Amino acid sequence: MKDILAIGAYPDWALDALIEDFGARQLSGPEALAELSQEERGRVRAVAYKGHKAFDASVMDMLPNLGLIANFGVGFDAIDIAAASERGIKVTNTPDVLNDDVADLAVALLIGQSRKLVEGSDWVRSGQWAEKGEMPMNRKVSGGKAGILGLGRIGREIADRLAAFKMEMHYYARSPKDTPGWTYHSDPVELAGAVDYLIVSLVGGPATEGFVTAGMLDALGPDGIIVNISRGSVIDEAALLDALEQNRIRGAGLDVFASEPNIDPRFLALDNVLLQPHQGSDTVETRAAMASLQRDNLRAFRKGEALLTPVN
Repeated sequence: MKDILAIGAYPDWALDALIEDFGARQLSGPEALAELSQEERGRVRAVAYKGHKAFDASVMDMLPNLGLIANFGVGFDAIDIAAASERGIKVTNTPDVLNDDVADLAVALLIGQSRKLVEGSDWVRSGQWAEKGEMPMNRKVSGGKAGILGLGRIGREIADRLAAFKMEMHYYARSPKDTPGWTYHSDPVELAGAVDYLIVSLVGGPATEGFVTAGMLDALGPDGIIVNISRGSVIDEAALLDALEQNRIRGAGLDVFASEPNIDPRFLALDNVLLQPHQGSDTVETRAAMASLQRDNLRAFRKGEALLTPVN
């Protein structure tokens, strides 16, 4: 056995590259470490990680010589960064290469929800267009007020795209950013109350769990739309479902959920939410770039060189 494990559900092409470049052995998840002998676990110096199962202190302690967790994805909330740092374990992620795809999907969710694109396709395919004529009118998107909750790398890409739709841009971040005159809000509830569309682009993890509250949804109001492409955990999902069911907001476009892929069945009964299967970065081009960056971090670690995208 070599010194690198590939933990998670990798597609064949990505796993083949890890095996070819590093002789990696695949495990389905962190729980499979128990199947390895103590000697085998002791040889492991790096893990290529892909997934949302907890990679916590108890998992790290099963790999006494672990020096690197190279995460596949920009979000690393499944990994206990504090525990890794305490043990001298470096963590990397794959930022930037996925910004465009995630931002594109955020805009698509907003337009798709407001212009009822799925319903329009169904209207044609079902024969209702021929039988009943025009489908019910939907709502304009361009020219509205958009709020970005978290103006990081991806949030900025979303804002740049929405600005091109002649939107008035507002944002929340820990501190004001250098923007082309966009309105900064230090209070997220105030942000929600000032806009028509609220796009959630926060980092996941304990610090942002339930960040979007019932009060924020009420501030967004009955004509507001919320879009989430970050993590399901950042929204109080029960409050969101209540707001959607009671029409206290106009609708939602969601790529992420609290208990994905087994989402709350209440979502399936709603006609004012556009649902996607956490596919923000899931294009051929971007997944290839993410896998390449993950391998580059593993390669740098093996050579004793500076890591390309360190988290800690």
